[in-house]
Amino acid sequence: MADPIIRTAEDADMPALRGDVGAYFELFDLWPDTPDTPDFLDAERAFGNLLVGEVDGRIVGFGGTLRRGALTHLGDLFVLPEHQSSGVGRMILAELLPRDSPVITFASDDERALGLYVRSGMRPRCPLFYLEGAPGNLARLGRPRPEGGNGVSEAGSGIWEVTVMDAIVSGGDRAECLAWYAGLPGVAVSAGRTGYAFARMIGDEVLVGPAGGETPQNCVDAVLDAVAAHPDAELAQVAVPGMHPLLPLLIEAGWLIDDMDTLMISEDGLVCLDRYVPHHDLG
Repeated sequence: MADPIIRTAEDADMPALRGDVGAYFELFDLWPDTPDTPDFLDAERAFGNLLVGEVDGRIVGFGGTLRRGALTHLGDLFVLPEHQSSGVGRMILAELLPRDSPVITFASDDERALGLYVRSGMRPRCPLFYLEGAPGNLARLGRPRPEGGNGVSEAGSGIWEVTVMDAIVSGGDRAECLAWYAGLPGVAVSAGRTGYAFARMIGDEVLVGPAGGETPQNCVDAVLDAVAAHPDAELAQVAVPGMHPLLPLLIEAGWLIDDMDTLMISEDGLVCLDRYVPHHDLG
């Protein structure tokens, strides 16, 4: 077996990434399965870095990052099973991660990945829970919906106003990436003086995130308003840091924890974990 080659992903590599590797790990469940519709790999190529690991002419893994100012979000690091523990993942990560600026990722429960991220300078900060539930279940909270939705209204073309608050709570500016996401089919952006939220309808499901607020409660209100704005959705999904006040509210409303990652960051205080709700793939 030849030594692995680590290189930048090219157009010709994308079918293999979305096919062999992406399909194996079921990475595209939250993205519409329609031709020519962009996904998170396109975002990583445009607003970060996407590398592939190649062995004997075959792509066996890839890794991708997105930038938020000086903060690098490691969104992906996947290696096919027969090449795991071969050094391919470690080599990809060494090329991807900056050596002089902070990094964040959502780590799976694979102990090999956790150890690799710790050796790369990141530390576990809190669990990240992936919750799902019916939008109608939020009525159990008995939460009043004041006229205007707690000050959150449709942002429309005012997406750039959202980026200011997002940069504060998410750890860095990513205005171009957010504008790209806001322009995708099915994405609605809501924003007010105290909070914002992105929501995307994919079939009969709505995915909420990123979202944030000036206070933890403002963030809670922004997320709940975004969910409530899609009453016809059969299922809503949101990723919630373990220390966020939204977590017990959604559990109380009957939402279920579908999965869990470990949120790892190289420095404390970069991300407001009680005022921010990330996007599952874009961070």
